[in-house]
Amino acid sequence: MTLTPLASNNAVDDDPRRYEHLSTIRLEDPEAVARAAKSRRRHPGLKSGRQNFIVAADHPARGALAVGSDPVAMADRRQLLDRLQIALANPAVDGVLASPDIMDDLLLLGALDGKLVFGSMNRGGLSGLVNEFDDRFTGHTAAALEALGADGGKMLTRICLGDPDTVATLEATAKAIDSLAERKLIAMVEPFLSVRENGRVRNDLSTNAVIKSIAIAEGLGSTSAYTWMKLPVVAEMERVMAATTMPTVLLGGDPDGTQDEVFASWQAALALPGVQGLTVGRTLLYPADGDVAGAVASAASLLHHTTEIPEN
Repeated sequence: MTLTPLASNNAVDDDPRRYEHLSTIRLEDPEAVARAAKSRRRHPGLKSGRQNFIVAADHPARGALAVGSDPVAMADRRQLLDRLQIALANPAVDGVLASPDIMDDLLLLGALDGKLVFGSMNRGGLSGLVNEFDDRFTGHTAAALEALGADGGKMLTRICLGDPDTVATLEATAKAIDSLAERKLIAMVEPFLSVRENGRVRNDLSTNAVIKSIAIAEGLGSTSAYTWMKLPVVAEMERVMAATTMPTVLLGGDPDGTQDEVFASWQAALALPGVQGLTVGRTLLYPADGDVAGAVASAASLLHHTTEIPEN
């Protein structure tokens, strides 16, 4: 069966049966996922001077379904797939960061041809879980990512100095970095200094806290040759980027400001040395005005491209 991604200017479809064929394929031909991965055309390659744009879609696997004031905005998988296909149809979008379930759907939809593919590795630190800092690696493994022909794996690395589970997460992250490096795959590490307040985990987004998290995270593993940083845009980003020589992508998170304010902060950070691009999810997939294609196009316009992608 040949499946065609949505055009970038299509409205979000509301036919409740539009993804029924995915269930049929999963039921009758589960090996179709591996075949789709094997036949997928790969991204032409990473180049210095060309920033990359990666759409993130791994939040639901950690039970994080909220966007803004809507606690279940990402719960409808059909809408999420619609929005992802709209984003990925923009040629300026280089790829996706996704959990295995979403990745498999996108492979079956043929939406990842020519794209960078990053798998989400640790999703065990469920949002609101009593031991949320024990962030087990329950998603993609390095071996699975290699088999998929992926470009790398991402790991959330929350460091809570007051929680004993942090040391296990750091150890698991170091092992994952080594496992990826053995396969020459990128380890995209997303570090935070975090605290628990009134039963909820909060990431400390002060400049000094982000810098300290980088110092800890970039020392994990026996090699940093394939390690990237995935960092929030905070105050004094010049000081933040001075803390690392590793390629860095900026994350979007769930912003408090207006879209214009968020984009302005991204634009300033993208001009700094070492910033390789954006890895953004909810901000663009669920914009306040509902215009996914417009939000993606606006974000893409912020990227710096001094090197052209070679033609296949």
